[in-house]
Amino acid sequence: MKNRYDDIPAFVTKDGSLIRELMHPQSHGNRMQSFAEAIVGVGMGTASHRHLESEEIYHVTQGKGEMSLGEAIFEVHAGDTICIFPQTPHSIKNTGDIDLRIICASSPPYSHGDTELLKNS
Repeated sequence: MKNRYDDIPAFVTKDGSLIRELMHPQSHGNRMQSFAEAIVGVGMGTASHRHLESEEIYHVTQGKGEMSLGEAIFEVHAGDTICIFPQTPHSIKNTGDIDLRIICASSPPYSHGDTELLKNS
């Protein structure tokens, strides 16, 4: 299986990030995980949310931001990798002056139905 980045349309997820599903079972035929690029624009952030079943791994490829993960809040920069366990509240803000780009691996695959938006705390 092979995909070309420019052939994959981007969409806005339930949490408000712009996502390009680089590999997802509903579109590409793989089975156990999804692999996507998220783009968070300058001055933007995702809504606080959690995934009921999915574990996510974020790898920051460009920019810098502030990650909220459970009770922790910390800076992230290009080259950082973060594991987000199921049921863990999280969000990310772009604190830089260029787009924040994140590669996201999710298992089971990402779905809107597995995403629960949380009230800001």
